[in-house]
Amino acid sequence: MVDINAITTKAMDLLVQYGPKVLLAIITLIIGLWIIKIVAKAFKKVLGKRKIDKSLESFLVSLVSIILKVLLFVSVIGMLGVETTSFVAILAAAGFAIGLALQGSLGNFAGGVLILLFKPFRVGDFIEAQGESGSVKDIQIFNTILTTGDNKRVIIPNGPLSNGNITNYSTEDTRRVDMVFGIGYDDDIKKAKTLLEKMVKADSRVLQDKANLVAVGELADSSVNFKVRVWVNSSDYWSVFHDFQENVKLTFDKEGISIPYPQMDVHQHK
Repeated sequence: MVDINAITTKAMDLLVQYGPKVLLAIITLIIGLWIIKIVAKAFKKVLGKRKIDKSLESFLVSLVSIILKVLLFVSVIGMLGVETTSFVAILAAAGFAIGLALQGSLGNFAGGVLILLFKPFRVGDFIEAQGESGSVKDIQIFNTILTTGDNKRVIIPNGPLSNGNITNYSTEDTRRVDMVFGIGYDDDIKKAKTLLEKMVKADSRVLQDKANLVAVGELADSSVNFKVRVWVNSSDYWSVFHDFQENVKLTFDKEGISIPYPQMDVHQHK
């Protein structure tokens, strides 16, 4: 026969022993979740003021929220009298194992965070990195996607990208176009220099207030080489470069100045 009095007594003892702990744990859980929500909102507001990328902002807020909730859960379990040392050890071991398994992915993730935080380049910039060059189409957490000049898509992992050299051609408003034009040793150097200087001054895209240069740069094996360095707006770089190649050839041909090609004189002795 069931002893109702004994069961009731046992239940009361358990209620007296564990009731306050359970109640305190529930209150702690409710207040903790409320505080975590406030902290997450405040953290999101701070990231918003720093103009962090939206995808990174959402991920970081979620990450902070999850970490705080795990810590809160461990604390609540401990308040109920459950031994948390073994539980924390299991979590640590699991995290270590996952970290080893995803070592490459975690490196790419860390690289993506650094790129999105420090912004060495932005979407639309033309960059050169990891042996590739192209316009940045998208910056993701693990990869950066480039579009090359011939419309190929290149996907570069963010880990090596963040640790390597990056050349950003779109950061500055102006760029210098460096060109070399050779003339024959029998041609008039002063005449050629004057023609090049006139071409530099006549091009409206060349920034005349900058330190542009036309000078003899080298006495090469088959030619006297002129260095032509002109400053232009970044958007005009390639158009100025290509136009100068054509205009210099046409002008030199018209003025009787030769543009030699590499050649070798062979003398035969009998």
